[in-house]
Amino acid sequence: MSTPRPQAPSERAATPSTGPKPPSRSWRIAVVTAATVALTGTGAVIGLTQASAAACGALSYQADATLSGSTWTARRGSSTVYTGTDMRAAVQAAISSLPSRTSKQNVLVRGSGSISANSRISLPSYTLLDVCGTINVTGTGTGDQAPVYSRGTHDVEVAHLNVTGAPLYGIFMRSVNNLILGQIDMRLSRGLGVRIDNYGDKAVPSRNIRLDNVYVSGASSHAVETYGVDGLTVGTVTARNVGESGLLLNQTVNATVGTVDADNAGAGTGYAAFRMANRNGRIGSSYSTNIRVGTVKARGGGRGVFCVSESGGAVIDRVDIANTGNNAVLVENCYNVTLAGVSGTISGGGEVRISSRTEFPPSSNIRFQNLTVSNTNIRWSPCTGSNNTVSNVTRSNSTLTWC
Repeated sequence: MSTPRPQAPSERAATPSTGPKPPSRSWRIAVVTAATVALTGTGAVIGLTQASAAACGALSYQADATLSGSTWTARRGSSTVYTGTDMRAAVQAAISSLPSRTSKQNVLVRGSGSISANSRISLPSYTLLDVCGTINVTGTGTGDQAPVYSRGTHDVEVAHLNVTGAPLYGIFMRSVNNLILGQIDMRLSRGLGVRIDNYGDKAVPSRNIRLDNVYVSGASSHAVETYGVDGLTVGTVTARNVGESGLLLNQTVNATVGTVDADNAGAGTGYAAFRMANRNGRIGSSYSTNIRVGTVKARGGGRGVFCVSESGGAVIDRVDIANTGNNAVLVENCYNVTLAGVSGTISGGGEVRISSRTEFPPSSNIRFQNLTVSNTNIRWSPCTGSNNTVSNVTRSNSTLTWC
């Protein structure tokens, strides 16, 4: 896999800043009993893992950290390994108490507490963490700190997790394989929700990554971002009032995404509800279809869908985009992208556009199809590239400017 390209200024993540905390939201979770990915028709339906579908605390656990009054107690079996007031220390002690192993063992957290933005709970290989409570992140920090963190590991799972406050990252996973994130709920005042990358060794991708159901609000950066991943399965990413993208895929290949649902993602910016950048979808030097997205829904915010910097190999089956402040759809220097494979509506907001910058080959093999577009225009400009088509598109108060 190619070394990650430097991001252009418009692609770099902004420095986290404090933002508003949205009202609470309750989960609505489908009952699924198998850890499977099913393709129903042409839309991706992603089933939950068994741990993710189960109620929090319903598994069998080999260690736990439990809050009683103001005291945390960590145990492995009948042995107490920590007693005190520090949530992070208690959870880490429970994790560290597990013996050397070759299959997953489970750690339960019962209770809510605070940890510093300049600290983290680190997960080793073969660990499942189930947090039945909320981690509130306070203070400031630097670097790759996150309340839940793992690096250079494999077979790690976070079944349930709620995070509030001001982390640098809610979850940070670096150079990991066989990762599962189940039911993740983050109601933040700054930072980035979930970051998964391969920066431990950029020559080797993180592999076999699964996210079942991630909700992020109030982040000043992206809700979910990947960089350098091969093999990604995403059920639903829900983003509310985040500063940048809802779901951003960088240099990620072989990905299946069920739904991206973003409201006010990247307002006032060029970020998007769903964005692909930095040769996302490129395998070797080609762009065979390997990124498959069921639905992208965007309301307000920046852009609805944005493909940029030599990305592609993607089919988005359905779009529902309205009143974006920037382009409803922008495809810029991308290749072999279909929108929409099944159907879509785009209303208001900025243009639906194919564009190109001079430093990359122009966009080619872009298909806008099966769309109803109203109160915004469709445009291909500049007139570079080839095999870009519009078909089965119904327009209302919408002009078509095509090369």
